[in-house]
Amino acid sequence: MGGRGRGSRSRTQRKHFRDGRENVWKRPKSDSASSNPNSNNNSENKTHWQPFATQNPAFDEYYKEQGIVAAEEWDTFVEVLRTPLPAAFRINSRLARAGIGGRQGNWEVGSKVDCCLTKYGPRKNEMEGNDTCGCKYGESSQFCEDIKSQLENDFMHSLKAENTDGGEVEAIRPLPWYPNNLAWHSNYSRMQLRKNQTLERFHEFLKLENEIGNITRQEAVSMVPPLFLDVCPDHFVLDMCAAPGSKTFQLLEIIYQSTKPGSLPDGMVLANDLDVQRCNLLIHQTKRMCTANLLVSNNEAQHFPGCRSDKNGSKASEMEFEPQISQLLFDRVLCDVPCSGDGTLRKAPDMWRKWNTGMGNGLHSLQIQIAMRGISLLKVGGRMVYSTCSMNPVENEAVVAEILRKCGGSVELVDVSTELPQLVRRPGVRKWKVRDKDLWLASHKDVSKFHRYHILPSMFPSGKSYIAPANKDLEHENGKSAIFEAGLQPMEDTSTEDLIEEVSDLPWNVEKPSKKKNWLKKNPELQEKISDQITEDNNGLEPDSGDAAVEKISESASEADLIVNEPDEAAMEPDPSNTSDQNDSEEAQTLVNGETDSGKAVGKRKLQIQGKWKGVDPVLFFKDEAIINSIKMFYGIDESFPFDGHLISRNSDKNHVKRIYYVSKSVKDVLGLNFCVGQQLKIASIGLKMFERQTSREGTSAPCSFRISSEGLPVILPHITKQILYASPVDFKHLLQYKAIKFADFVDAEFGEKASKLMMGCCVIVMRDSKAMSDPIKVDASTIAIGCWKGRSNLGVMVTAIDCQELLERLSVRMDAEKGASVQESNVNADEVQLNGASKVEESEITELVADA
Repeated sequence: MGGRGRGSRSRTQRKHFRDGRENVWKRPKSDSASSNPNSNNNSENKTHWQPFATQNPAFDEYYKEQGIVAAEEWDTFVEVLRTPLPAAFRINSRLARAGIGGRQGNWEVGSKVDCCLTKYGPRKNEMEGNDTCGCKYGESSQFCEDIKSQLENDFMHSLKAENTDGGEVEAIRPLPWYPNNLAWHSNYSRMQLRKNQTLERFHEFLKLENEIGNITRQEAVSMVPPLFLDVCPDHFVLDMCAAPGSKTFQLLEIIYQSTKPGSLPDGMVLANDLDVQRCNLLIHQTKRMCTANLLVSNNEAQHFPGCRSDKNGSKASEMEFEPQISQLLFDRVLCDVPCSGDGTLRKAPDMWRKWNTGMGNGLHSLQIQIAMRGISLLKVGGRMVYSTCSMNPVENEAVVAEILRKCGGSVELVDVSTELPQLVRRPGVRKWKVRDKDLWLASHKDVSKFHRYHILPSMFPSGKSYIAPANKDLEHENGKSAIFEAGLQPMEDTSTEDLIEEVSDLPWNVEKPSKKKNWLKKNPELQEKISDQITEDNNGLEPDSGDAAVEKISESASEADLIVNEPDEAAMEPDPSNTSDQNDSEEAQTLVNGETDSGKAVGKRKLQIQGKWKGVDPVLFFKDEAIINSIKMFYGIDESFPFDGHLISRNSDKNHVKRIYYVSKSVKDVLGLNFCVGQQLKIASIGLKMFERQTSREGTSAPCSFRISSEGLPVILPHITKQILYASPVDFKHLLQYKAIKFADFVDAEFGEKASKLMMGCCVIVMRDSKAMSDPIKVDASTIAIGCWKGRSNLGVMVTAIDCQELLERLSVRMDAEKGASVQESNVNADEVQLNGASKVEESEITELVADA
């Protein structure tokens, strides 16, 4: 069968990106031309594209009645909604620790492509509006201050008086409420940036820095929720509905603040999203972070597993790497739930024609389920932010009110009105109504008995369900007015921000009265049946006995009461006949050919299984001591770098492991716990790609069969003692400029001689400061290093052209600014260095980059 290789999978994934969302800008064929076949050449009869109508009477009526803005502000409010959304972006504050990243991939001999864009074409990231390529994971923000300085001293001034709309406009400015001027706002929409010639240089700057990973295009309102979480480097953070990943990236940056070079934070981020296609966006976005403190899962948010291990069970004692945690709880939870999205009208004008009241009403129950699941996963003292991109009180205030009612004083709203003082905000509403088709409902009593299955009591401010009075004659006279007034009463404990903190154990976590235990003890047959069911659900864990079993049953019942209509274990299993969607995760691209449920192979590759999750690559601790020792010896990795239990593979065939991932201690503990509880987490991506197997003929003859990945270089660099050289700024720039240089052609002859004596294979080149003349140098946050390949006659970089270009520009700015910098060094001509044709790498000596799907 043809088309089953790497290219086929990439095309399939690209198709999913394209088909994931309706193309609202493309008019149907029926609207693009006249129905008269003879009128094709008649311009008068052609129907030209018309912009979307930015009005909806139902929208106006609904939000005027809800009073989300004052009546005198309504016209201004609607006028803003009708203007295109300006572009915003954030400078990635987390430095690439002592190194740079680069587009990652397999280096294959004889390949003629520099990037997967050449082979497969660009892929449109419709969630963020970026033209991206799957292999461009880029570098983290190694030059954060340089970028900020360029924005402040260059673009702010050069674009200040650009006349694009008939007058002077302030093109860009920092968002005043975001710390350290790291977030910027443009007065131009993405469309204007693309089309306006006067903004071309700025647009090219944004594209390049975004591809490299130095900036992230993110809407200003999307930046707000992570700031209110008050995340610390040692926190366990859960992002429940994380795709497309901009908030997750932001959380990771905060986790890494104040982390020393070569070390990892004690905390971690677990990013979850149910939709497989959106999960791919999340993985692609966060890969640019180059972090070992991230785990991406693909579970239902409302049924996110609690992962509580049985301390007395046999599996925990048999684990080689016993986890240090017995239950997966979090210090911070970001609950950015699915919503109607009517707050995105400025970037999605098709919302005007699609909007109706049923959109918000239909999601209300799911939003409560997800929020309550997030609360149950919080530690005591933990904090959760609930957020939507909707203006609907049914999706916002009503959900928060229901959380407070259900938790019964165990959680409280946190007043953050004094935080980020320059952020413009206003209090939420204290009263609202519910719209059901053409009817306004002030309380649940007004709901028709035929509609009470989807118009719930929790949608109303009172949160009370209607109970018919005993005397039906009094219902019309007294009942309606009393309940109507109660329905409009202001809700107590309402705050201006939807930020929730757990102050005590939740009601369902408190030990239940002993009457239930006595009742179960009096029914031994029922107790035996329930215990057997628990044993089956725990995937083979030893059954509890006596009071322990009763406590577990009570706990399970309480959690079931918390989540409405929670499916049983069988219902949570993925559909065996629907494994195609599961193949889209970044780590599960090899599943195009699989097996049927009967186990009969239908292709060359077997269906991957991760615990109970079919169609997903396994996650295994890598324990091949021979390979690990060869890596340690080849690169001279000192004992201070922890290997034991930190290496992960995604291939159950130990002899064909292509990539080895590295995880932090926190992620290691979560992974160990997941093994103990029967792999309840469906893991789509985990850890940092640290080592890759050499697959070329030249690579297989090297003493070490694995090279250091550019993603993992920043973490492992301070611990490398072999295969590492320190180049002068001039030779370092030449490597970036020419990609490969023969040993005899380096300006520093001593450096060239040292390079020739390295063992064949991967090596690391560190740029030496112009003032530091001795080796080795101290590695810190400002250290710049790249991965290279030592061949028979030359040294070649393992960094792609776009990364080399960006780094060259940064180095030129720095070197020109240094006192005493030699003009001759910064303007070296190619003729001054006798490359003898070595600017092109011989195919037999160094491999070239292709995409990692």
